[in-house]
Amino acid sequence: MTQKILIVTGDAAESLEVLYPYQRLREEGYEVHIAAPTRKTLRFVVHDFEPGYDTYTEKPGYTWPADLAFSEVDPGDYVALVIPGGRAPEYLRNDPELRKILKSFFDTDKPVAQICHGPLLTAAVDALRGRHVTAYPALELDMQAAGATFQDAEAVVDGTLVSSRAWPDHSRWMREFLTVLRTKAPVT
Repeated sequence: MTQKILIVTGDAAESLEVLYPYQRLREEGYEVHIAAPTRKTLRFVVHDFEPGYDTYTEKPGYTWPADLAFSEVDPGDYVALVIPGGRAPEYLRNDPELRKILKSFFDTDKPVAQICHGPLLTAAVDALRGRHVTAYPALELDMQAAGATFQDAEAVVDGTLVSSRAWPDHSRWMREFLTVLRTKAPVT
């Protein structure tokens, strides 16, 4: 039986932060499902860095169908979880179905990869307290308020939690996550 990994996201997620792990984990042999608030075509965005801007810019990105709604997810069917960034985590953290999913992964110590603004979701279920993490640098104070030790690094591994700052750090993020997966949930 193929090992399954869940990606949780919504509209305005960063295109690269959804699609890079989706493709890379499939390439590794995992079955990957994308869950969102409802089954629908999601609209992702592209965040980029341009001279003269104090922060990143946002442009329309790819569209992609959600395989299932949060209410349809059985966390027991999945060996790991991926939490992309973008603007989606800002509103998704208020979704009670998603919070149940997140809590289940942390309660069972399954591998979790989070990137950019994704840690806003794990903070919402109090899963960062006492951990070492990274996130988009503007979230340093949010991570500290959630009880985490923030590190400005390409990737930070704390047990089964692998975090990263943003899409420029993808290769290191996925390399570290795959190291955890090969130990905790290898492809069979």
